[in-house]
Amino acid sequence: MASNGTIQVESRGAIDIVTLDRAEALNAVTPAMIDALSAYFEGLQSNFTTRVVILRGDGRAFCAGADLGSDAFAPPGAGRPQRQMLEQKRYSGLIRLMRAAPQPILGLIQGAACGAGFSIALACDVRYAAPDARMNAAYLRVGLGGCDMGSGYLLPRLVGVSVASEFLMSGRFIEAERAKAIGLVSEIVPQDKLLDTGLSLAADMMRASPMGLRMTKETLNAEIDAQSLDAALTLEDRQQVMLLETSDFHEAVAAFREKRAPSYQDR
Repeated sequence: MASNGTIQVESRGAIDIVTLDRAEALNAVTPAMIDALSAYFEGLQSNFTTRVVILRGDGRAFCAGADLGSDAFAPPGAGRPQRQMLEQKRYSGLIRLMRAAPQPILGLIQGAACGAGFSIALACDVRYAAPDARMNAAYLRVGLGGCDMGSGYLLPRLVGVSVASEFLMSGRFIEAERAKAIGLVSEIVPQDKLLDTGLSLAADMMRASPMGLRMTKETLNAEIDAQSLDAALTLEDRQQVMLLETSDFHEAVAAFREKRAPSYQDR
């Protein structure tokens, strides 16, 4: 397990378990943590070994939001708006990297997922929640807007505009049961079962060919914003024809006929 004081990365075969590692501060996000996460997710672009990522927080919270006592805010003086914009993009850039990662990201949420932690949870592909999970757009409660780090884009696409408006415009907490009811999380499981639940889904995902799994995430992301059914079908047609030409497709068909597990080579 590798650790740099802000995150831990443990590899279990083709599954990476990434843990926010500031339990004493409820995993509040600092610039150093943002940089560590950004470097990790950027590295996934050329990482063909890792096939699924599990993202979680150490201790009793997933992530309590931005550490307001950190150096995330530009000091006063000439050019402050410009300097603060660079810092803002440093944080929001993490969400772009997570969504662009070829690997599915499974978020395991216990306790608070507030502000930046909320946006990081939204950027995951699948979310599981412990019974005590509670999420909110905390930015609104500290004099900022409720739309930050992708929340205004991601949340409406996950739960619809009315529900997104309810929470982004009020800063209310979304408790676990409500999160499950609106489809924000897939399942509520005991905290001590969160990792096992994530690993079980990861194992099912890895029954797909490596390229098939990567292209499914890529195509699904593109289809969310597709302008029409025809545009979506065009994306899917191209995906399937490309995958038909891989040796892994022929191996999967042979394995199915021979009633055995496929041995993928990612080519």
